[in-house]
Amino acid sequence: MNRHTQPEPPHGNDRRHGPARRRLLRTAVGAVAALPLVGAAAASPAQAAPLPTRTPMFRKGTTELVLIGTAAGPVPMHGRTGIASALVVNGRVYVIDLGHGAFDQFERAGLNIRNLDAIFITHLHSDHIADLYTLPFLRFGGINPMTHPVHIYGPGRAGALPETDERHPVIHPENPTPGLTDLIRGQIAATAYDLNLRMRDEGWPDIRGLVRPHDIAVPPVGAGPHGPMAPPMRPFTVMSDDNVKVSAILVQHPPVFPSFAFRFDTEHGSVVFSGDTTITPNTVTLARGADILVHEVIDLQIVKAAPGLTPDQIEHHMNSHSDVTRVGREVAQKAGVERLVLSHLAPGDKRLVPDAVWKLKASKGYDGRVIVGNDGMRIRV
Repeated sequence: MNRHTQPEPPHGNDRRHGPARRRLLRTAVGAVAALPLVGAAAASPAQAAPLPTRTPMFRKGTTELVLIGTAAGPVPMHGRTGIASALVVNGRVYVIDLGHGAFDQFERAGLNIRNLDAIFITHLHSDHIADLYTLPFLRFGGINPMTHPVHIYGPGRAGALPETDERHPVIHPENPTPGLTDLIRGQIAATAYDLNLRMRDEGWPDIRGLVRPHDIAVPPVGAGPHGPMAPPMRPFTVMSDDNVKVSAILVQHPPVFPSFAFRFDTEHGSVVFSGDTTITPNTVTLARGADILVHEVIDLQIVKAAPGLTPDQIEHHMNSHSDVTRVGREVAQKAGVERLVLSHLAPGDKRLVPDAVWKLKASKGYDGRVIVGNDGMRIRV
């Protein structure tokens, strides 16, 4: 179990800049108040202006769920950006996955890099890590930079590639299944020229002191890349600090191993993130009694009819993701959660599946409240 405590960043109103500056701040606060709330339509990325990062959006004494991006990927979708979420506890920010577009959406959602303490990666598929390195790479120096180390937790090395009857080339055979720490170190090495230049030319700090990757060790429960990938098990602690305790459990998302769901327990309540998974009993175990369950969903009826998908791709979606008609009754209802938030929607294109349809299908067999996630949505815990 890793523990870390980060200092509070400086914030508050700056009165040294006169009436014009204060008018600008009042305008910014008005823009903040206009952010979409639960059930409101979210502005498209093209319409949403970046928010001032010094505006005190989130305060101590509260916990809020922020849906940074809500689309499954990796194909870009109309009306949604790639999957990314955050939990803001007493003003501190904890991010879960960073898909494509998350770098821009991070500030549009009112989040401040100075308040970011930790990032949690559910699994190493491209649509969940597309902007993982981009965030620190573009913010470790310059204007309004990172101010303290950010800890990143995620899967370690899988240990083996999927077995197949067909012959395929092996990329990077010396380590064909790199884990999170390998990924971060490799990206730092690949961008060394830029990093070295910025330290020497602009006085930026050493990024290696600000990015702290941690591979999550899988408990000895008999799991492996060739199965079983998510045997029945107890949740285990990944990290805890003064604001939150984070637990994880293995979920079924073949052929990816390991793939985690995370639970965040705070003084204000508990939030669970399923990550990518088919209907998995371990998710029920982790989510039991939680206040909010953020669960991925797929509309298999639409996906099966989509042009251009190969039989292998359709089979993957059926075996690795959760049919929206089953999530309510087979996961949320069994776990006894108060609110079910749908995210990582596939297809994420709002023209193909309206929010009302997602909600209707997910509500089957579930007595709680269903919330269809949209980019920028904030939900109080």
